[in-house]
Amino acid sequence: MISHLGRYEIVGELGQGAMGVVYKATDPLIDRMVAIKTITLSLAQDEREEYEGRFYQEAKAAGRLSHPNIVTIFDVGRSGDIAYIAMEFLQGRELRDILNDEKLLPVDQVIDIVSQVALGLAYAHEHGIVHRDIKPSNIMVVRDGHAKITDFGIARMASAAVRTQTGMVLGSPKYMSPEQVMGKLTDQRSDIFSLGVMLYEMLTGEPPFLGENVNAIMYQTLNAVPQQPSAVNPAVPDMLNFIVAKALAKDIENRYQNARELANDLRACYSSVSRSPAQINIAKPAPAPGNTAVAGDTDEESDPVATMRLSPSFDSFGATMRLAAMTASPEDVEELSKTFKMARPSIEEINRAAPRSPGSVSGPHLVGDIQPARREGLVLIILIVLSLIGLVFVVLY
Repeated sequence: MISHLGRYEIVGELGQGAMGVVYKATDPLIDRMVAIKTITLSLAQDEREEYEGRFYQEAKAAGRLSHPNIVTIFDVGRSGDIAYIAMEFLQGRELRDILNDEKLLPVDQVIDIVSQVALGLAYAHEHGIVHRDIKPSNIMVVRDGHAKITDFGIARMASAAVRTQTGMVLGSPKYMSPEQVMGKLTDQRSDIFSLGVMLYEMLTGEPPFLGENVNAIMYQTLNAVPQQPSAVNPAVPDMLNFIVAKALAKDIENRYQNARELANDLRACYSSVSRSPAQINIAKPAPAPGNTAVAGDTDEESDPVATMRLSPSFDSFGATMRLAAMTASPEDVEELSKTFKMARPSIEEINRAAPRSPGSVSGPHLVGDIQPARREGLVLIILIVLSLIGLVFVVLY
């Protein structure tokens, strides 16, 4: 093992990357621990110059990115035939290793990690940098669950160099976008497709496009439509199915056009999943022997109201009374009040419950501005409410 790269003192080897060794090192100038990713420049002289020039250009561009979800690049340099990048040293694990060990993560954790990556990508794209090699092995997850993207600025120059050497495009075929497979020019939407592939794999345990060889995988990427994630993992909500489908759209115009849109949708989905009763483990006591279970004592699966997702705060009688007070004559409201055995709502209660648009009239004038409806309207309201009551009794009993 080498002992120095430039001014950096090598402490140990962290792992083997796709293009070289990754080292743990110290920067003696400021006594800081860094990670150094190396790339071997074993090319012909003319190819090497072009490759090295692009390497520095891309690395410097990536070094200008400063975002919580992107690994910070401190320095670039060359030592002999080795080019290197000194970057932030992270105490964490590659997402690839986490998935290999745990296979399936909880859905809310998956959404959280992928939305962080999407935010990092959005920032990079807004600064003119496209990653081109988004995959689990290029995502680091530190101890507090914070996700960081690595290898920014390396993928584009790496692809060209390997094509020069072997006629092949370097990359991870399972995570390539259709336009990458066809050798077309790529933009930020290619990163979004790759992130969609990663999201699918995290939700189901398998990438959406598989094959016995690279050609088979590429054919699948161009032609196959994977089944929705919830068909493999029932814990995946419908909203997440739609997000994955949009991220994996083969037509680039039907895909998310920027990563911030994807991040926003994932955050909205995260909010609904994290508040879902299915995500909260609340032990419910079983009814005592001989007692009849009442509403709220049974599990959600056996509770028709819970299954239908009716809000416990829904007050149909109260809403009907407020509607009657706004639309019917005082005599009709009084009659309805006796029927429901409820007090007539005050003007303040009606105004608080009434929906308002930005241009609507507010305050105590709202009720006075509405003309009373005819008695037939009140009768219709009563019939509707009674029908609803009957329907509830049929469902429950």
